[in-house]
Parts: sequence; structure tokens; C-alpha cells
Amino acid sequence: MKTLKVPYLPQLDAQEMSSVGCLMESQAQRDYIDTINWPDYPYKPIVAFDTAYSDRYFYIRYFVKGFSLKAVYDKDDSNVHKDSCVEFFMQRVGEQEYINFEFNCIGTCDSGRRVSRDAKTSLSAEEYASIKRYSSLEEVAFPEKKGVYEWELLVAIPLSVMGLDPKQMPEKIKGNFYKCADETEYPHFVSWSPIDLPSPNFHCPQFFGDIYFMK
Repeated sequence: MKTLKVPYLPQLDAQEMSSVGCLMESQAQRDYIDTINWPDYPYKPIVAFDTAYSDRYFYIRYFVKGFSLKAVYDKDDSNVHKDSCVEFFMQRVGEQEYINFEFNCIGTCDSGRRVSRDAKTSLSAEEYASIKRYSSLEEVAFPEKKGVYEWELLVAIPLSVMGLDPKQMPEKIKGNFYKCADETEYPHFVSWSPIDLPSPNFHCPQFFGDIYFMK
């Protein structure tokens, strides 16, 4: 189980999303999605991510370099895990419910409150709209492209959508970060915190790491 310490950067909220990355580059916490859990899926793209939080948002900046690029889905609450996708799952300490935040490379989001892989209550349209996203790619859907590609995705998830009170932030939450692309030339299922299960499954809070909010 891994540990992540997320810095408090309130100044991020005053920045345009296109500018947030420059500040996160120097002050956010960087880590890597680099754990191959299932030998049947050995492909591992290069994936780094930066994290920080403010008085309103949890910020994640993903950097990806790898084979193939796909973004078929352009409407929220769709199967973005089949595209070139990055994900963040979180759970409040002591609770059974967790939330998955999944984004394809153009920023389309699939998210919901869950108690299992098959039991999902999707975010409302207003909650989806409140999640800020900025992609280095043009935000237009496209079929799979072959070759080597680099891309970046920055997301700002409201703390309120995560079920957190900005005025009374917990010491930590549980969570994991993922990279996948189920229906591409190079399907893969890579995680930040290791998963000890016989087949690919990201819906496993028992393997979430500890994510601490620093001041």
C-alpha cells in the first residue's frame, strides 16, 4: 500500500486552468502510475501525475506517453475506460462508499458513487459540469490513432463532490490512481498502489493507498 502527501496550494483557484500546470510543476506532489498487476497485460505507458488541493478543489495533472491514442467518447457518464484513460478512485476513511473519477484523454468523465463495481449512482449533470478539465489535445472525439503519443490532462474536482468539507478537511482519504485503455491496440491496466487480485479490477478499495492532506 502506498502513501501520497498532497500539498495545499490555495493560489491555484485564482489561475486559469491553462496556467495551473506551470504552478503545479514546481510546487505539487509528483508520483507515478507504474505498477503492472496482471502479467497477461504487460504493456506499461509512461505515466506521471501531480497532485495538490486548494480551498475548493482537488487538482490532478496527468502526463502520459505511450503507444496508441483513442477518444471515442465525448459525453460525460460514458465508457471512457475503453479509450485512452486516466482514473482516480477515492474513499473517505471508515466508509464503504467510494467514488470513481475516470477521464479519457480529451477530458470526458465517467464518475459515480459506488459500493461495488456493479452498483453505481452517477453524478448529477451539475456535478459533472463542476469538474474542471484542461487537455493538451483538442477536445474533439476521434478514432484510435497508431503510433507514439504524448498528452497531458489537468482536472480540478470540487472537494464537495468528493464528499469533503473544505473547512474541516480530514487528515487523509483512501485512494488509487490508474491508467487503462481497454479497447485499444495495447490494452493495459496499470495502477499507482498495487492490486493483488487474479484479474483486472480497479474497483477494490481494500488496495487503496493513503492520501494525506498537508498544510
